[in-house]
Amino acid sequence: MALDDIYKEVILDHYKNPRNKREMPGAALTHSKNNPLCGDEITVFADAEDGKLREVSFVGQGCSISQSSASMMTETVAGKTVGEVEELTANVRGMLSGDVEPDEDAFGELVALKGVVKYPIRVKCAVLAWDVLQEALSQGSSSAAAAH
Repeated sequence: MALDDIYKEVILDHYKNPRNKREMPGAALTHSKNNPLCGDEITVFADAEDGKLREVSFVGQGCSISQSSASMMTETVAGKTVGEVEELTANVRGMLSGDVEPDEDAFGELVALKGVVKYPIRVKCAVLAWDVLQEALSQGSSSAAAAH
């Protein structure tokens, strides 16, 4: 089986059997966004403790790329610090723009998304969940700073 076929299988598996696709009542961070060009909608829920993302989930609808990327993201970022998530988000964006060659050890299943770079119109689909999470984190840190 060719590598591209394996990547497609990973994306389809996450689309058909999404991980962490559920609402998280009482989540510390919640943010929603949509991609009006193709109708993708994502809401991300996250709980952080001691500077780490303890749990991340999502709900939404859209194309297989947006939903698979969200599923993979929730699995990848759980347990990471906010700084690690920001670095990973930048690297995922770089991979999807063709500027970063992904290291399979560091990226894990996210490597499956690297083929999206061949379809520039789909990059926004793959990045949507990451944008939503990043905006949730920045709003969370600014509201936490405002509370002090």
